[in-house]
Amino acid sequence: MSVRSIDYSAFDDCQFICSGSLDGTVRVWDVDNDILVQSFDEHSSSVNCVKFSSYHYHNYRQNVICSSSYDKTIRFWDFKNNEELEIFNERNGTINGIEFSPFNGGRYLCSGSGDNTIRLYDIETSKLLHIFYGHKSTVWCVDISPLQSDNNNDNNNKMNNIGVIGGNGYTICSGSHDDTIRIWDIETTKQLNVFK
Repeated sequence: MSVRSIDYSAFDDCQFICSGSLDGTVRVWDVDNDILVQSFDEHSSSVNCVKFSSYHYHNYRQNVICSSSYDKTIRFWDFKNNEELEIFNERNGTINGIEFSPFNGGRYLCSGSGDNTIRLYDIETSKLLHIFYGHKSTVWCVDISPLQSDNNNDNNNKMNNIGVIGGNGYTICSGSHDDTIRIWDIETTKQLNVFK
């Protein structure tokens, strides 16, 4: 089946690749031994993106993969213990690209959706922090970047639930079917730039 996404990481001196496929499976491969370590098939549609979670490893010593799918869910898998840890349901659209924050130990997760939105989650509390609106079509990919924002010191415009996350100076970049790339300030939640 077609592979839609891969990610690479090392845990406990072992190298792993995870993959997300069109058949709805998430698989983990041991690179050093050339073997399939684990396979999860709980998604009911194709898996669009997979990422290893540095947050779970550094805070709980868990080997966790996060996956997003056309089934409108984000799922967290502990591949060492063969269990699903959590599900985020977006309900309004397919979930395409996902990315963990490079700050605060990967505590925050960003997603791009088929409902034209970007969402920011707090993994530690399992809460949706903010929905970013502005794209006119499906958001396919997201990234979090330390691009500098002119709004970094604009404390009066920070949202109460976002301004405390410690993402000062970081931005979310999103790419969409509407032929634009947009950049968003994480702290103020404002759209900063549109590239057409």
